Amino acid sequence: MEHVDSGSLAIDRKSRARLPTLDISHRSAKERVCDFDDICIPMTNEEAMFEASRCVHCPDPAPCVEACPAHNDIPTAMWLIEQGEFLEAAQLYRQTSSLPEICGRVCPQEVLCQGSCSHIKAHASVLTGALEAFVSCYQRRNVGVTVPKGEPTGKRVAIIGAGPAGLACCEQLIQKGHAVTIFEAKPAPGGLLVYGIPPFKMPKEIVFCRVGDFEDAGAEFVFNTYIGKDKTIDDLFNEGYEAVFVGVGSEVDAPMEVPGENLPGVYKATEFLARCNVDIDLLPEEWRSRPDVGKKVAVIGGGDTATDCLRTATRLGAEEVTCLYRRTIKEMPGNAKDRELALEEGAHYQFLTQPVRFIANEAGHLAQVECIRMELGEPDAKGRRKPVPVEGSNFIVEADTAVLGLGFWPDPIIGETTPGLKTQKYGLVIADHVTGTTSRPGVFAGGDGVTGPDLVVTAMVAGRKAAASIDKYLRGI
Repeated sequence: MEHVDSGSLAIDRKSRARLPTLDISHRSAKERVCDFDDICIPMTNEEAMFEASRCVHCPDPAPCVEACPAHNDIPTAMWLIEQGEFLEAAQLYRQTSSLPEICGRVCPQEVLCQGSCSHIKAHASVLTGALEAFVSCYQRRNVGVTVPKGEPTGKRVAIIGAGPAGLACCEQLIQKGHAVTIFEAKPAPGGLLVYGIPPFKMPKEIVFCRVGDFEDAGAEFVFNTYIGKDKTIDDLFNEGYEAVFVGVGSEVDAPMEVPGENLPGVYKATEFLARCNVDIDLLPEEWRSRPDVGKKVAVIGGGDTATDCLRTATRLGAEEVTCLYRRTIKEMPGNAKDRELALEEGAHYQFLTQPVRFIANEAGHLAQVECIRMELGEPDAKGRRKPVPVEGSNFIVEADTAVLGLGFWPDPIIGETTPGLKTQKYGLVIADHVTGTTSRPGVFAGGDGVTGPDLVVTAMVAGRKAAASIDKYLRGI
């Protein structure tokens, strides 16, 4: 599908700017907290067409396109959707995005495409993310999705990690004609998309269907294989792979390093979300049981992961779910809309609060969290005001369960077991952010294992860029 020049459209932009926005519809909070099903009520065809008609088609380069890490041609997609050409719009998205059905749901559109929409100055932005997801799913329901396969080159590529970066790299390499094998440490593909994001935000079937597209196109998936432990990158080269892409992400929970954090009842966010939100048979053996959260749950942290933990705990039957955060709501890094949904579902927030100790009951299980009040001091290196403890302000929060959502580090094992591969702080692989090349010839890397925790869309883009470099490397260009 060719780009539609905004200057060629005979439209009344002033009238479009006055059209009311279409709110994303959700099931009631009372209903949705009783299950883990998708909270979103799907758009109708008519609603999608109307919402797309609100686009005023800014002059090129459109700010929404510039703000999108994948540089999706959003204005052209909006025009197609407005005309009811849903299949054409879906195919347009797939030209620049390997995971449009996923990114349309989990991208922080409010700070990317929608955050740059000209409407936002005087009105609500166009729901570009929801429309991307709508047409992508419409396409799958009505005609299916296929991944074009290039002429076979005889070249074999190993991809480490079946998360967004690895899946995007796989898709692009298949289209170039290379044979691809993805090695994944867990029993199922998806990485954070499956093991981190709860199904009420994004049903896992969406991920599995997209993975199925790659399998149908010839990609091989090898699960329960931990590169660095079960085999090394050198082993992969010895097995005949001519290039390797490292897309392992950052899934090692940052520790809190306070007394009692290893008590029964204190969970790292990764384990908690996986054990609560993933089918038992898709979990590692040591995680194949559901947590008993009790009546009171405390979640420590202020990002999206913490919010996901709050909403998950509510669905597990906790009567009181509280987020403990050491700064104020203004400094919280997570998605504001998700926090609104969490509040609707009964979650509480306690700001300027820092846990300093986890306390056990007589049975040795978590019973209390000792906290200290904080106040904001001078800005830190990132510009956020640094939280400073208020001496003598310690107090107790009752909790049967605590979940640590403090951020993530990469697993350093890839760097430790791969001679010649340079890494930096926390084990992040050093790679060119445009080409994905590393210090080791034939080894490429991208995603959170290079940048640290970032967005699904940025990891996807990194995988696509690395695939282009791998193709050139294999062809000797």
